[in-house]
Amino acid sequence: MWRATMRFTCLAAIVALSDWTAPTEARTILSTPKAPLSGFQSSVPPATLSSSSLLNDAILELRGGASRGKMPKKKGRMGSLHSNSSNLSATGKTKVKGNKGSEQKSAVSDTMQKYKSILPLTRVYITMVGIVTLIGVVLGDEAAQGLLALDPMRVMYGLELWRPFTAATFLGPPSVGWLMSGYYLFEYGSNLESAYGTAQHVLFLLCQIVLLSLLSVLFGQPFFGASVITAMLHVLSRSMPDQKVKWLIFTVPYWSLPLGLMATDVLQAGSPAAALPHVMGILTGHVYFFHKFVWPKMGGEDWLTAPDFLVRRLDPNSRLAMEAKAANNALKKSRKKGSGRKLGR
Repeated sequence: MWRATMRFTCLAAIVALSDWTAPTEARTILSTPKAPLSGFQSSVPPATLSSSSLLNDAILELRGGASRGKMPKKKGRMGSLHSNSSNLSATGKTKVKGNKGSEQKSAVSDTMQKYKSILPLTRVYITMVGIVTLIGVVLGDEAAQGLLALDPMRVMYGLELWRPFTAATFLGPPSVGWLMSGYYLFEYGSNLESAYGTAQHVLFLLCQIVLLSLLSVLFGQPFFGASVITAMLHVLSRSMPDQKVKWLIFTVPYWSLPLGLMATDVLQAGSPAAALPHVMGILTGHVYFFHKFVWPKMGGEDWLTAPDFLVRRLDPNSRLAMEAKAANNALKKSRKKGSGRKLGR
């Protein structure tokens, strides 16, 4: 502290001595605020002209600040925020910059993986629903009905054989009801296919398309996609009728779920005519369930069994299991009881 005091005292003495020894003209020039005339050459020494600046610098240095010539420019707060906000997070840490292209690519790849993880026949059905819906959006309602609706005359005489399949896959224009129907199709179709196999599910869908085509011609229904979904649900509900399931906010037995779905559509449409597709689906689904599961238990023949070539093609694992089971049963039957001696003889 005493060194800084001595330094300041020496600097103040030098400045006072230079001001006292300076000529009168120089002091007059320093005191006037006007700019010097052009061509005027000052005879004032350089030390005299910079005496005030030396004093100010000395005071700043003694106080701990920087000199005026070396003071850095301060940046405004707004400028610092704009320059650093893109690199810093809310906590002040540096942001981890991700690649937008890689994020989009990963999202697409995840979607494709989920799509490929769907069971094969259900995936084909959902894909057909998407294609038929896109055709309906592009062509419009009238043109779509003229191309996709079930028309028995065009099917028989015009050989437009795609109409029963498009009638089974068209669920209407995109809407909330369309999304719910697509979800039901995925949920019930996946459960049915995983329970009975892909080959048997093919046979189930073919039976439903044939029976629902006949009923649609009889009742004048151009599309029966909702009836196929109700038939799937009916077969599942009859397989485990007493199981408790959630419907809206209620817990109901599984056998009543097709009726609840029918009641929901009737309430949304505000007309009893909305129950007709569900009634058709319940009838055709019960025909399949009776001849597949009830009639063989009564001694009848199970004529709704999937052909061997479909099982070999679509369900190779289940085919191997069936062959192993059949071979095991045949081996047990071929064993003969030995003529052993009874104990105690």
